[in-house]
Amino acid sequence: MADKIKIAMSWAAACGGCDVALLDVEDRILDLLDVADVVFWPVAMDFKRSDLQSMAPDSIDIGLFNGAVRTSEQLEDAKLFREKCKVLVAFGSCACFGGIPGLANLASREELFQTVYQDTVSTDNEAKTRPLTECTVDGCLLTLPVLHGAVRSLDQVVDVDCFMPGCPPTPERVLDAVGVIQAYAKEGKVPPKGTVLASDKALCEECPRSSSRRGGRMEKIVQPHEILADPDRCFVDQGLICMGIATRAGCGHRCIQANMPCRGCFGPTPEMLDPGAEALSAFGSIAGEANENDVSTDRMKAVVKSVRDPAGTFYRFTLPKAILHRRVADQAKGR
Repeated sequence: MADKIKIAMSWAAACGGCDVALLDVEDRILDLLDVADVVFWPVAMDFKRSDLQSMAPDSIDIGLFNGAVRTSEQLEDAKLFREKCKVLVAFGSCACFGGIPGLANLASREELFQTVYQDTVSTDNEAKTRPLTECTVDGCLLTLPVLHGAVRSLDQVVDVDCFMPGCPPTPERVLDAVGVIQAYAKEGKVPPKGTVLASDKALCEECPRSSSRRGGRMEKIVQPHEILADPDRCFVDQGLICMGIATRAGCGHRCIQANMPCRGCFGPTPEMLDPGAEALSAFGSIAGEANENDVSTDRMKAVVKSVRDPAGTFYRFTLPKAILHRRVADQAKGR
């Protein structure tokens, strides 16, 4: 057998669950080690950033990059991975779409700083100190990365070869990535550029509750904690917003099996331009009492307005990839 291929994994703006997901395949991880050597994975082994910087371009065969890009350091890491890796995989929802960190695009950087360093109940900061990118302490220069004004997905800053969605990717999808690595090791082949390692169908098409959907209207919208959902009925029929209608299948409907509606972590199906907007439109079209036909009625509006945190509901994982991907502050007249 030829020399083992080299793989690397990096962690940007994310919770760390994607790193753990790579270990969720349990003993199957040994299949990966049969064909590959890990040359960079700081979370799991004692690698330094300088180790990655010293590697030659294209010296890493496959790179798994998890997390969104928010800071100057993460942007540098993304560019380093692109330079050093022959094949770059966006691993997890944050890398693929911006993920939950992407909801920070609803606020400006200064608003975030004001909340974190000033307004929280437990904060005592009378001097209104804010993070500095450079600071000298006892003659030593200390530096911090620059916090960019918006969160971006990996493919918004560098070229990406494959996408693996999920928050985090399920063991089945991780094994798909292992399969890609094994195939590369044996034949030097990878899926076509832009491939998403998940189903092209909507989750609703694979949902075990799909046959129970009556197709009625949503007379009331409730939160999962407000009712004990019937495990045999469609969530939408029970007044719960389920993003399965606008979300790619391939997760094994694990949340639904746990009696929780889909939150959309696998991202949009291929034909969707803006999954959040399309899901909002779909739910808006069935909101209101069963005998209502006029979409302008006050009752329909009241049902739609009862959705708490619409952005966090419909763009929980995909805001940075939406058509309107961030909040834009009002500009002064004449500017």
